[in-house]
Amino acid sequence: MQADARLLLTQWTSASFPTGAFAWSHGLEQAIAEGAVRDAASLTDWLRDLLHHGTGRNDAILIALAFHAEDPAPVAALADALSPSVERRKEALGTGGALARTLRDAWDLPVPDMPYPVALGHAAQLAGLPVADVIAQHLQAFLTNLVQCALRLMPLGQTGGQRVLRALLDDIPSLAEALAHATEDDLGSAAFAIDTASMRHETLEPRLFRS
Repeated sequence: MQADARLLLTQWTSASFPTGAFAWSHGLEQAIAEGAVRDAASLTDWLRDLLHHGTGRNDAILIALAFHAEDPAPVAALADALSPSVERRKEALGTGGALARTLRDAWDLPVPDMPYPVALGHAAQLAGLPVADVIAQHLQAFLTNLVQCALRLMPLGQTGGQRVLRALLDDIPSLAEALAHATEDDLGSAAFAIDTASMRHETLEPRLFRS
């Protein structure tokens, strides 16, 4: 990937980009409250399952579908229909809409408000970014955001959080390459504990995050 493309993609997926991702824990807050995630090892397992069997994998596929589509609208409708809970739907639409608005305002890219992975995949197509790199960068940012959530919810520590991310780093490139040309038939999830945690989160009190 050329340097200018790499810098652009890094900016789009940066924690400073105004998508509001910091407000969403993707059900992780519920898992920590219930004790399913309680330390670095269980957090690593939770995130690895999410990466390979849940949202991480499906997001990668949706990015690829949007990237290769002539019209991203059907992909957006599919992504919306796949949301496993009300909060997760709000998360995908909220962060995706914020991404799209910023890209329209700051880059003049005609990206409609859509679920986040679809908006990112479509924007990458318009900007001519390599899809495998887009997927890899998104997955890294997604996991980093969740580790940042965990740092506020459990005694993990900054160094512990980096160890968790380091343990998952090697999983990302091969997954991104494998899914860069995925089809709708590749979509699917087996992360039932993660999905049901997001369903229960809407009644959790007190809570810090919106999902």
